[in-house]
Amino acid sequence: MQKTILINDTTLRDGEQAAGVAFSIDDKFKIAYHLDAIGVNEIEAGIPSMGGDEFLAVQKIAKAGFNAQITSWNRALIHDIAMSKKAGIKTVHISIPVSDIHIKAKFNGNHGKILSMIRDAVQYAKDCDMAVSVGGEDSGRAETSYLFDFIDYISKLGVYKFRYCDTVGLLDPFSLYEKIQQITELFSLPIEIHAHNDLGMATANAFAAVKAGATYVNTTINGMGERSGNTALEEIIAGLYIIEDITTTVTMRKLKSLSNLLSSITKIKNQPWKPVVGSNSFTHESGIHIDGLLKSTDTYEPFTPALFGSQRQFTLGKHSGKMTIEKISKQKGIPFSEEQLALLKQLMTTDNDFQG
Repeated sequence: MQKTILINDTTLRDGEQAAGVAFSIDDKFKIAYHLDAIGVNEIEAGIPSMGGDEFLAVQKIAKAGFNAQITSWNRALIHDIAMSKKAGIKTVHISIPVSDIHIKAKFNGNHGKILSMIRDAVQYAKDCDMAVSVGGEDSGRAETSYLFDFIDYISKLGVYKFRYCDTVGLLDPFSLYEKIQQITELFSLPIEIHAHNDLGMATANAFAAVKAGATYVNTTINGMGERSGNTALEEIIAGLYIIEDITTTVTMRKLKSLSNLLSSITKIKNQPWKPVVGSNSFTHESGIHIDGLLKSTDTYEPFTPALFGSQRQFTLGKHSGKMTIEKISKQKGIPFSEEQLALLKQLMTTDNDFQG
């Protein structure tokens, strides 16, 4: 039986926490609309307890009648849950620290208080007929026995999943695989992976967590998020499909347009070499590569660009071969003689002004 992976996208919450990013109500609704249209399972719409436009945006999204489950992010406080209820939210995510580092800094090391707060918050949410997800902030640095006790405790409270958070992006795929595997072997509660990209391993860590048994992945479009960002929606979708043949409900060919939408709203462009959706992802200059691609596309492309809504492109530059120049010139309707092709090749290799 093929494994089913569900996507919870937090572009509107953790993504917006990227420095310098602030969505308007219309921005948030537009992004939510397209996330829903692309087939994301859950959309974390924001934090109603912030009030103001944030509350109004979450309320507007919650009332839109999207197919995706609309969730909100909350502290383990009755006030936060009440604000989510007021906004029309039916599914809440409640976050609370589980590492000694955070419990000491925020709760004077009182581990018992963590359990009582999460109990009261979950019970209140359930009394409001809400589905509840719980997140362990800084799970990656939590003491193992305490984390296991915490997961066991919330399992008995009737939550529908536990979010394992690598809050500061310090884990690697190998250690994370072992941690998630231990949890999934001990508990039946579904696990969601929330990974940060501080060491450039968010997508790899999410992939490892899925291999170890996690069934939810928390993502952001383009990997946008605080500090170095989060697991990129388009990267984990591509990785799961290409490597593991794991499909989700997400329409892959729309990933490029979704990426472009976020870039246009935030005015933040992707690096050209951004995996899957970057402008260079399927752009080729090297003569050796293009010669190979013209014979068989799988020589220098790991997957077809159309799969993710992109197109293959050839470009001229220092590394272009004569065959590339000839092909592009014919496409442009500008045929060259053999002598002209040779001269162009020489100019492109040696002339810095031509390169610029």
